[in-house]
Amino acid sequence: MTNLYESFGASDVIVCCGPGGVGKTTVSAALGVHLAEMGKRVCVLTVDPARRLADVLGIRALGGEPVPVQGLSTGSLDALMLDAAGTFDSLITRYATTSEQADSILSSRFYRSLATSLSGTQEYMAMEKLYELCESGRYDVVVVDTPPTRNALDLLDAPGRLTSFLENRIFRALLVPARAGMRVATAAAKAVLGTLGKVAGADLVNDAVTFFQAFAGMEEGFVQRARSVHERLRAPGTSFLLVTSPREDAIEEARFFASKLEEAEMSAAGMVVNRVHPSFSRSPVPAEVLGASGALGALATNLVSAETLAAAELDALNGLIRALAPAPVARLGLAQGELHDLEGIRQLGNELDS
Repeated sequence: MTNLYESFGASDVIVCCGPGGVGKTTVSAALGVHLAEMGKRVCVLTVDPARRLADVLGIRALGGEPVPVQGLSTGSLDALMLDAAGTFDSLITRYATTSEQADSILSSRFYRSLATSLSGTQEYMAMEKLYELCESGRYDVVVVDTPPTRNALDLLDAPGRLTSFLENRIFRALLVPARAGMRVATAAAKAVLGTLGKVAGADLVNDAVTFFQAFAGMEEGFVQRARSVHERLRAPGTSFLLVTSPREDAIEEARFFASKLEEAEMSAAGMVVNRVHPSFSRSPVPAEVLGASGALGALATNLVSAETLAAAELDALNGLIRALAPAPVARLGLAQGELHDLEGIRQLGNELDS
């Protein structure tokens, strides 16, 4: 039977996704360490704003640039946390035709508002950073630690949403007067700017005009880049790993994400079920032992309760496992406390290889 690492094949991107609170960050770190110690050059990118990735990898501070993880026996592992604003700034600098154009946009209050509050910006910049890391040639594999399921789905949709925004007729209409130096404005542009003026005031309108004047001519570069990012997510080298737990709500979230991947003509390369309760015995507990008094009876009762829980978890998982077949499934037991050092993460990565 194919194990988890074999299922990734020649994948150079592994996206870890699933419900919140099931250990995606820890699994992402374990994958990164194990792949690095297989001799690969690996980078782990976390989109989740929680700083747990730095903690589990023993890194004092994690920012928007790759930081090397120390203590590996071979290979290399870098880690970084998404800096959406910094990534957006880099795109502006990339597609500006002059340094003056870039400076004009980056200093615009309207751009700053757009970069921090436009719906989908965080998600798109995550995928942009992923694409940048892949294209850099520095890594054999990039592992992405995503936020909970519903937000992770936004990551997959983000390139298409950005393309739609930049190709929207209203956005295009606003660029027309910008290209003409505001000498001529279309009826659509006048209507939009007039509405903005009434709602937000003249200052915002002036900021918006300045932004569109500076942005004119750059939109095609953004559209082409978004399409490249979109294609990269759907390339054969991109694998999706579902991470879940035996909780009923977590199983349903994982099932939901798997169905969304299928709708997008993608599929999960494998699944990790974390915090699974173990089964201690396949034989029923004799009635006379179960009914015994004292410590023996209490122990037998606890064993029956544990077996009942393990059986219920397995029953709940079986439907999801069948739905993902033939993708391999790795089960991780209940850990004794939180993993907080490289050795613990290394051992977890080895468990995923069994």
